[in-house]
Amino acid sequence: MVAFEEGVPCWADAMLPDVHAGKRFYGELFGWTFQEGAADLGSYTWAFHDSRGVAALVHKPDGRMPTVWNVYVAARDIVATIERVRAAGGQVIMNPRAIGDFGTMAMVVDPGGAVFGLWQAGTHAGFEKRGGPGSYAWTDVYTRDAQRVDPFYEDVFGFTTQPVETSNGTDFAVWSPEGRPPGVADAVAGRGVIDSRFPAEMPAHFLVYFAVEDCDAATATAARLGGRVILDPEDTPYGRFAVLVDNQGASFAVIDLSLGSR
Repeated sequence: MVAFEEGVPCWADAMLPDVHAGKRFYGELFGWTFQEGAADLGSYTWAFHDSRGVAALVHKPDGRMPTVWNVYVAARDIVATIERVRAAGGQVIMNPRAIGDFGTMAMVVDPGGAVFGLWQAGTHAGFEKRGGPGSYAWTDVYTRDAQRVDPFYEDVFGFTTQPVETSNGTDFAVWSPEGRPPGVADAVAGRGVIDSRFPAEMPAHFLVYFAVEDCDAATATAARLGGRVILDPEDTPYGRFAVLVDNQGASFAVIDLSLGSR
């Protein structure tokens, strides 16, 4: 079992109104296979690529809840992490809950309003595959209040914030875990700012990226399957990526890391 460092994204799941439709969409898009979880733990469908766990799909218990990809970050001591979340200006929306012997989860909100999960591993550490096609690649946090959000993640997880120059002049930074050199090479997540170029109603959120072999082909497949393209494929120093919405309304990104130059 691979242990994840404190604060490092270690799992992702999609909360959907129709899990069967989600299986058809993501199964064809990423080549995922699926396995139903134990009934006593609720509706949870595990997703696999190359027989390794990469994500999960879960049925929304309440139609008023958002259709969304959730990102979970590793916590060695989830109770202590929650105390730091509160002290740094965040909120707890779901207290720690044991998920059988898999681990313990909680849901929190940063000071800018972005929701994410905490995961203290039991038998389930998190991603069994990441960085390769069909698996998790990266996550960005988009916020309207970087001046509060950057110190929050620094205080809670010991991150170092490093601004990154962008071609369009947007305010962007990356976070590196405690003990690693600051900068893109050792970063585990990015932080963007929601400014006037974004819709006024867009809330703060995490955007999860999945690696693909061909960004343009994946974008076309998502559209054919009933999804929508929010940001057309574009090149960056880190790979060619696009931002998409699935056929039920959950947003995510795809990236071809082989095309990156760094």
